[in-house]
Amino acid sequence: MKPDLGDLNAFIAVADAGGFRQASRATGQSASALSETLRRLEDRLGVRLLNRTTRSVVPTEAGARLLEGLKPALGEVEAALDLANGFRDRPAGTLRLNVPVVAARLILPKIVPGFLKAYPDIILEVIAEDGFVDVLAAGCDAGIRYDDRLEQDMIAVPIGPRMDRFVTAASPAYLAKRGRPEHPRDLLDHDVILGRFASGAVTTLEFERDGEVVKVDATGPLIVRVGGATDLAVEAALADVGVIHLFEDWLKPHLDSGALEPLLEDWWQPFSGPFLYYPGRRYLPAPLRAFVDFVRATGW
Repeated sequence: MKPDLGDLNAFIAVADAGGFRQASRATGQSASALSETLRRLEDRLGVRLLNRTTRSVVPTEAGARLLEGLKPALGEVEAALDLANGFRDRPAGTLRLNVPVVAARLILPKIVPGFLKAYPDIILEVIAEDGFVDVLAAGCDAGIRYDDRLEQDMIAVPIGPRMDRFVTAASPAYLAKRGRPEHPRDLLDHDVILGRFASGAVTTLEFERDGEVVKVDATGPLIVRVGGATDLAVEAALADVGVIHLFEDWLKPHLDSGALEPLLEDWWQPFSGPFLYYPGRRYLPAPLRAFVDFVRATGW
């Protein structure tokens, strides 16, 4: 009896995850059910596919060879099935996006509600994180990143405003107490709210005017994780803790209200907007194709 596609997909999930518990979280199946599926598959094939230890699960040579052939083959099967899905009146399925926190906060809210209304049979799952991610290995269909972080060999579609700026600001009470910086280097004498990347590096403030670029390694009483704790940094700036340096759109409501005052405006550095990126496959999954078309239609 030939193994079915479900058994083969379970094998790929366990091998990629490196364990049954990890694969269970990714697939929604119980670890015991996955273990039984793998035992059944190995019995049918008559070979051992995975070496199991208490700490890890690693493909055998036979398992590695099977994985090598299965992934492109099953990818073609999924593409063929999804091609048929494209002939439905309305595309259906799940679309998984991996995006930075800033995109989840500032860009997707302007796109997602309209997209879901236009395609009610599509389920959108958004994973927001700021580290470098292989979207396919993470089980996602596409991602959003800025051009300096785009993965190679991907198709990129503009999404969101095409230009943004890093702006510098502080509360009126902080400025009344500490004074206004007149040059970026003056920030060395100020309390600056900083961010730490997933790599462990702390943000360096960068400014630009008339072709001159100035980088400032400032210090301050608060360091937050870039992305996930940025709202805390904003609240701290509003509470007079120090100077903040952040995306203009993130701070715009507070600049407009006067809760924060702009600083060093002549030095605000522009940068290009983000891109939706995805693998250049022959057939796009119907939900992703619908999302790409929707984003293009917004005219970014």
